[in-house]
Amino acid sequence: MNRTKLNYWIDIGLAISFFTCFYTGLVKWPGLIKLIGVSAYNTLSFRNISKLHDISGLIMGLLVIIHLALHWKWIVVVTKSNLKEVKNKIKRKHLYSQKDILK
Repeated sequence: MNRTKLNYWIDIGLAISFFTCFYTGLVKWPGLIKLIGVSAYNTLSFRNISKLHDISGLIMGLLVIIHLALHWKWIVVVTKSNLKEVKNKIKRKHLYSQKDILK
């Protein structure tokens, strides 16, 4: 499998696990079901919803780790570039403030 397809499927897995975890988290939220008047417990028990929430959260965590590992070189390059940019801005600001002092 080429890298583009791998990234695609990891992103699809992340999206599915995120929305599953998010939805089950809302369902588990104390009092929210009563507040909005919808019950998800007709189809799944609270125990099953909690299991689904936990499993989707673990899957999402694993996929995030894989995603970061696959993009690690890019993260390092962009971080170095951004830090260099910040360093240069600080140097320029420092130089300008020294020129103001000398006036």
